Amino acid sequence: MTSSSSATSALTYRDAGVDIDAGDALVERIKPYAKRTMRPEVLAGIGGFGALFEISKKYREPVLVSGTDGVGTKLKLAFQLNRHDTVGQDLVAMSVNDILVQGAEPLFFLDYFACGRLDVDTAATVIQGIAQGCELAGCALIGGETAEMPSMYPDGEYDLAGFAVGVVEKSRIIDGRAIVPGDVVLGLASSGAHSNGYSLIRKILDRSQPDLAADFHGRPFGDAVMAPTRIYVKPLLALIQALPVKGMAHITGGGLTENVPRILPEHLTAALDQSKWLLPPLFQWLQREGQVADGEMHRVFNCGIGMAVIVAAEHERHAVQLLQSAGEKVFAIGRIETRGAGLPQTTVS
Repeated sequence: MTSSSSATSALTYRDAGVDIDAGDALVERIKPYAKRTMRPEVLAGIGGFGALFEISKKYREPVLVSGTDGVGTKLKLAFQLNRHDTVGQDLVAMSVNDILVQGAEPLFFLDYFACGRLDVDTAATVIQGIAQGCELAGCALIGGETAEMPSMYPDGEYDLAGFAVGVVEKSRIIDGRAIVPGDVVLGLASSGAHSNGYSLIRKILDRSQPDLAADFHGRPFGDAVMAPTRIYVKPLLALIQALPVKGMAHITGGGLTENVPRILPEHLTAALDQSKWLLPPLFQWLQREGQVADGEMHRVFNCGIGMAVIVAAEHERHAVQLLQSAGEKVFAIGRIETRGAGLPQTTVS
């Protein structure tokens, strides 16, 4: 049957704004990056309808731990700076660091990349960063989804999400129940603002209009603002194999004062001492230019501490030595105390 519009040329998916060939080209581009992340447990990875992963028989009572996250409005700066090589590591870090705090070894990661029009070079750069993050975490990049959705996103912009799955022996789950007064809170240095507080950071940047190419303590200011989130997986997995770790907190949105309480029993509080570590230059600049109060800094940003680790006082020195030998900068930032009535579960003074 011939329609009344037979004189009009036939439409294709490309005419509607979706380029299947570009998607196929991207898959071929990213296969070498994903291949470098493979683990022996991967039975089938990128290319199929689903990825297959076998749990290692070294676990007697394996418990799967999952986490999902995105990069947030840090992406807005990536678009502004046309810098797409680090946000992939941010994406991986936010999930693998989260599942790590329960003692889980990250096993595999999947990503979701959504855009209005697929730019293969940009997407490949982002996913190369995701693969780099997976290598740092020791987990396999076994799949993902690239969604090209015309008119959903402004030209040149995209969104990122992802999730990680890890495993921990049931008897070795870290849940904070062993924490007691007198335990020590160790802080592992962050690499920058990581992926949190960027709505406020962008507000401060709009107000101050700094030169992002200008030198800032030995590197361009833009590099300091866009530094990728540190991945703590390998050093902390080694630590929990060597000595008892009672609790860990990934310092993300909510900062120190809202993330540390997530691992504390109700009757305890963490008393943190700001003088035990130096507020990094980026946070000093943000606080000064934004006139941000101390309390707001501590509940928005990591303020230089990307991960908090709680150990018994007698294990403090050994833990610090192990972490330093693994390349971490470590500070003894506080103590666990009995919580008084009506007091917060974490204070920074």
